[in-house]
Amino acid sequence: MNRNLFTVLPILALVAGAPFSGAAQPVAVDPLVLQQMQETIRQQQQQLQQQAEQIKAQSETLQKLQQQLNALQQVPAPPATVVQSPPATATVSSGNDKIRLALSGQINRAVVVANDGYNSTLYHVDNTVSNSRFRLVGTAGVNNDLILGTRLEVAVSPDRSSAVSQKDKTSGDLFDQRWVEISFTSKTFGKLSIGKGDTASNTTAEVDLSRTDVVQYASIADMGGGFLFRSKNGTQSFIPNGTSSLKVSDAFSSFDGLSRQSRLRYDSPHLYGFSLAGSLVSNQRSDLALFWGGQGYGFKGAGAFAVSNPKLASGGLLYDGSFSLLHSTSGLNLTLSGAMQEYNLRKNATNLYAKLGWLASLTSLGYTAFGVDYTRSEHQAQNGDKGYSVGAAVVQTFEKIATELYLQYRIFSLDRAGGTTPVADINIGTFGARVKF
Repeated sequence: MNRNLFTVLPILALVAGAPFSGAAQPVAVDPLVLQQMQETIRQQQQQLQQQAEQIKAQSETLQKLQQQLNALQQVPAPPATVVQSPPATATVSSGNDKIRLALSGQINRAVVVANDGYNSTLYHVDNTVSNSRFRLVGTAGVNNDLILGTRLEVAVSPDRSSAVSQKDKTSGDLFDQRWVEISFTSKTFGKLSIGKGDTASNTTAEVDLSRTDVVQYASIADMGGGFLFRSKNGTQSFIPNGTSSLKVSDAFSSFDGLSRQSRLRYDSPHLYGFSLAGSLVSNQRSDLALFWGGQGYGFKGAGAFAVSNPKLASGGLLYDGSFSLLHSTSGLNLTLSGAMQEYNLRKNATNLYAKLGWLASLTSLGYTAFGVDYTRSEHQAQNGDKGYSVGAAVVQTFEKIATELYLQYRIFSLDRAGGTTPVADINIGTFGARVKF
């Protein structure tokens, strides 16, 4: 029975002037008592209404809590490992649920107009500086510290910019297995890689923070390396180089380590921005490299140095290194690169490269990068050869569509030993675009 009735019934009994009983009897109601009873009933009703409102509010709160609990139960639990898989630009389904698979790549096409001192010709090329390619990267966490990685990357490069020439305007299609490797990465012990990929010395001559390196960087022969030098004496004859004709890549090379090869490579953990890498390469070759990167006092810097043994029949060790410094506020930057290849029976070949750049935010589309560079090579094709090259480039990024448009103009000049054979300059203009996916 409601406790409010226990309050009302005694009052009724009191009004009747007789002991309380359950039987209904006619009574004479005192007006004052009746008024008190009505006030009591009103107060009890008010309390009941307040309690009902409180119950309703508590019910709504419980509903919200239940909804939040349901939502939390639908979110996957965080992985047990603290080592995160490398970020992927795109994710696709894997053949098994143990490996996370990412697909990415790029298309990089350009139009080149080259003048060899006599004739100007237009070429449609794939940009060897950063050729068209696609890659599949698989990752899986082994435990809290170890990640298993796989990388399969193939270049699809029709008419390479480093191979077209006056004699071969369509150099054919290149399908190059750039990467076919398995790796184990540990924050504690470093990274071990087996298969085809970057040797430790690859890219050590090409460290570059200018953001013009999609078309302009230390390996200048990647754009126009196949073009043949002609004599400047008016005969238009090609300059001989042994049994073939002398091309730009014979006279200009950044000597960027051992490139990509089948190898066993180890990379140490980073310590104060430094890391070491070494690799045992196919055909008994080997290399060792030191890397550094850091920022502070308004600057960002990166550098690398490597010693390689390319196992040349007529040569010794290869030394190369590069350094790049960017002032974050102004965007001004400086890039330097140098290399020397030892030879046994002739002078050592050298290459020096310097670039001044400006990284600017001129539009809301993305950064705009400018660069001017100078290259000097010596004794590369033969003793006494001296090569000179100057170039200027601009790159405009469109961030919303992951695209870069670029322009470059470059001059290749060569002085043969003793100046007995005057060589005509080669002038190259380049316009192209790279789209990443």
